[in-house]
Amino acid sequence: MNFEILTAFVFATAALAIAPGPDNIYVLTQSIAHGRKSGLATTAGLISGCLVHTTLLAFGVSMVIRQNEQLYFVIKLFGALYLFYLAWMVFRAGSDIRLDSGAVPRKSLSRLFRQGFVMNVLNPKVTIFFLAFFPGFLFSNSMGLVYQFYILGFIFMAVSFVIFGTLALLAGSIAGYLKSHRGTGLFLKWLQILVFTGIGMWLLISGN
Repeated sequence: MNFEILTAFVFATAALAIAPGPDNIYVLTQSIAHGRKSGLATTAGLISGCLVHTTLLAFGVSMVIRQNEQLYFVIKLFGALYLFYLAWMVFRAGSDIRLDSGAVPRKSLSRLFRQGFVMNVLNPKVTIFFLAFFPGFLFSNSMGLVYQFYILGFIFMAVSFVIFGTLALLAGSIAGYLKSHRGTGLFLKWLQILVFTGIGMWLLISGN
């Protein structure tokens, strides 16, 4: 088992979770508008949806690897190109972080959980991202592929939950900081670009 790969996976996941995106912005706006519990319920739903994508990845890609290693290389190449594309899209986008919480409707905690879950599960971009992100971080030559993908999935969920949960708990302070420190958005923008590009390069050179 290669713990260096797992450590790299943890840091990459943390950087992606911190960088502004639709999910963590949604958690922040719910927390700002309706309190911490709303943000945490949304977070729980979003993270639970990742289990579905992990399962699809674990069984689908594992079968591909067993049947055709050349096809697996094509998947990794596609993943790298997709990550480079994401980096390019972030580069083209602005660096402003908008937290428009004034018109966020109040919903029950159970509804927020369900909405977060459905948002995640039905988002094909999440499936594609998992397909692009996970294969480069397989960490063992002896452990089964399905187990490895599930371990990566649970690490991804745990790290993301901690960071999203922290965003929910500290939403007011974070929003105030972002409004008073405009340069933070630019920093987080370039953090995303570096992470996407770095993971893409990792996929290209990794020997898994």
